[in-house]
Amino acid sequence: MELSEHIQLNRAFAEAICEKLYAEIIKLGFAESEITQYPKYDEASHELVKDPYTGDFNLTCYWYDSYKMRIGRLQFNSDGTFYAEYDIVKNHPKKPKWFVEGITAWGKADNIKAEAKLLPIPN
Repeated sequence: MELSEHIQLNRAFAEAICEKLYAEIIKLGFAESEITQYPKYDEASHELVKDPYTGDFNLTCYWYDSYKMRIGRLQFNSDGTFYAEYDIVKNHPKKPKWFVEGITAWGKADNIKAEAKLLPIPN
């Protein structure tokens, strides 16, 4: 299967994952304008990455900021699972002693889970 076929085959699932990542960002209390870029499937670069264990090629998506620094990744695995991470890198909007490193998401199409990666701010 070619890259374009993988991209189209995973479109609905990927868009649901992007929505979950977005919802987690908003749930933290960030105003929409505080985040300059949100994960959108069509704004990612896509490539096929060979899984060293199974030998299958998995679709991997990368998001970059305006400086071409990678700020997120979404990988679909051959067993139907996925893992995603998206950088936020901002102080928590409601908890002054916490820093939001990013959002991670994982699971399968029928069970998408996500959570924020928080770090305590040193005194």
